Amino acid sequence: MNYTEQLEELQQRVDGAVDEVRQAATEDHEHLEARIDKNQQDLRSAVHKGQQRLDRTGDQIESKWAQVKADASLKVADLKAKMEQRRRERDADAATTDADWAEADADAAIDLASWATDNARIAILDALDARDYADELTKLAAQSR
Repeated sequence: MNYTEQLEELQQRVDGAVDEVRQAATEDHEHLEARIDKNQQDLRSAVHKGQQRLDRTGDQIESKWAQVKADASLKVADLKAKMEQRRRERDADAATTDADWAEADADAAIDLASWATDNARIAILDALDARDYADELTKLAAQSR
């Protein structure tokens, strides 16, 4: 497995997200709504591609993927419900509260991504160590024959 390429791809995705958030910060509601719709479509496409890839890995991962997919679907549905609620409410206090929740969700997502990156780093190091140890034991077994 090439962990370096995977981490570089993750870095590109993070950089892209940073750039998009900077651009979106200056947009009006309609542009933001269009951007959200596009990102939801991209997420559905990524989920579909991920599902196809994970289907090949077996039953063990299938149940985990089903949970991730269900969580993603709930999150998308929740975002859409919140958007509809914001359209109906024009009260400034309600809009401020919604913005506070969205910022908290963004902070939580950033925290989750940070945790996932740290977890991936540890898993990669563990995988590298396990492979090195297995190779070392294989060499010792071959020498003792």
